[in-house]
Amino acid sequence: MSARTHIRPHPVTPGGVRTRLPWWALALPTLAFVSLLLLMLNPSDAHATAGDPAITHLVERVRQFLTR
Repeated sequence: MSARTHIRPHPVTPGGVRTRLPWWALALPTLAFVSLLLLMLNPSDAHATAGDPAITHLVERVRQFLTR
């Protein structure tokens, strides 16, 4: 006994699946790339903040432990 084949309601597009991206899906990575590029070009604008000495000490201990 043969089974019936189901007919697709929409024709298959020759280019594959078409999806639309929201505007922020391209804007946010572009903004991140441009901001990192600007920081590389002018590193004097990137100011590092002084960390808590206890956290710095803990990170140093973990690094020493992992290198043994």
